[in-house]
Amino acid sequence: MTKRETLSMMNSAASKNAPAVAGDAELAQRIAAGDTAAFELMMRRHNRRLYRLARATLRCDAEAEDALQEAYLQAYRSIGKFRGDAALLTWLSRLVLNECFGRLRKHERRDRLFPMADDIESEVDVMMADDANPPYHAATRTELRALLEARLDQLPEPFRVVFMLRSVEEMTVEETALCLDIPQATVRSRHFRANALLREWLSRDMDLTAKDIFDFDGDNCDRLVAATLARLGSMPSGPDS
Repeated sequence: MTKRETLSMMNSAASKNAPAVAGDAELAQRIAAGDTAAFELMMRRHNRRLYRLARATLRCDAEAEDALQEAYLQAYRSIGKFRGDAALLTWLSRLVLNECFGRLRKHERRDRLFPMADDIESEVDVMMADDANPPYHAATRTELRALLEARLDQLPEPFRVVFMLRSVEEMTVEETALCLDIPQATVRSRHFRANALLREWLSRDMDLTAKDIFDFDGDNCDRLVAATLARLGSMPSGPDS
């Protein structure tokens, strides 16, 4: 056998063993069938975005990781219920938020958050015009990253979660409303108010990229995936249908 033929056979075998790039529906089906490799792929694909969402909601690195693990395990158990009506990320985001909100209620932290006004339809025109120039667009210097995270932590939780979904994760108004089960007008209002508060707080020194906040990759990603897979291995059975 020639060297070229040997290399061809090796490449063919590697191609068969390499995980295919799966879409949402295929990935969900594979996980529902008990494919742990697909489950790991799902976690690695969405870890950074979902961790940022959990971290922004809970304002605690360790608790955000724990909440994300619980949400992933819930996703594994209930993946058979995913019908593809929304993106898998949207479905997962809702599971993460449900877990985070449950933790907030358990610790009685919601009573300390600022009240919100939901009667805001009259503000929509103003908000849409203002959204064209949100305060975080000028962010460029990573040394101010910690300042932005601190300012985000100071936002009332309903504003903070909407800001993360809309401005950082770039979800649409419709997707955000679906995740939070609130009217689209409320999403716009909360996003507008979050931007206004950040503009007030950071108008003089806000100079970093919002996309870099609450980074979660490398060792962090590996640690969470390994911990979740270890817990999955101790579960008595596979995903529910």
